[in-house]
Amino acid sequence: LVMAVIKLHGHPISTATAMVLCCLNEKEVEYDFALVELSAGAHKQPQYLALNPFGVVPTIQDGDLTLFESRAIVKYLAKKYKGQGADLLGNTLAEQALVEQWCEVEGHSFFPPASTILFQTVLRPLRGGATDEAVVEINIGKLNKVLDIYEERLSKSKYLAGDFFSLADLQHLPWTQYLVTACKKGDLISSRKHVNAWWEDISSR
Repeated sequence: LVMAVIKLHGHPISTATAMVLCCLNEKEVEYDFALVELSAGAHKQPQYLALNPFGVVPTIQDGDLTLFESRAIVKYLAKKYKGQGADLLGNTLAEQALVEQWCEVEGHSFFPPASTILFQTVLRPLRGGATDEAVVEINIGKLNKVLDIYEERLSKSKYLAGDFFSLADLQHLPWTQYLVTACKKGDLISSRKHVNAWWEDISSR
């Protein structure tokens, strides 16, 4: 009996694809990577739209299941492969609830300003536009507030949901990597003792 290997359709430059790759590696799951050539518009072609009608990456195929939205994918993988690799979900109901809570924080409070900063400082110039510094400043302000809350939280626990690495931490990897490297906003992290220790820990995995 040959087990179907998960097929991941995506592109390594995509932060959402990177999130799923991080999860597959943490869970020690075998997968096939199908490159979706974003620059050639492959994500807007009928063949790919049949998998993901929104025309964005990533999408996974696992047997009969086709799944898109990176956060839904990592949650699925963490549940399906609960017994192998890093746990990522927490063991008790309370731990799982805290993981969910901080995953929501990432999606609603951290991701919007982080992605806006990336768009303004890196993607817009790449597309021939100019960075709107006022928008960048507003979003750095938003991110500072979020990271102050993280600093307080991480002064009490090693990771966001507790003393165990979870999806809540993993979901931060791609965006924070871009903030530190491409956007040159590493001071947002390094200026906070506990956030910095947390970032050094999770980014070295």
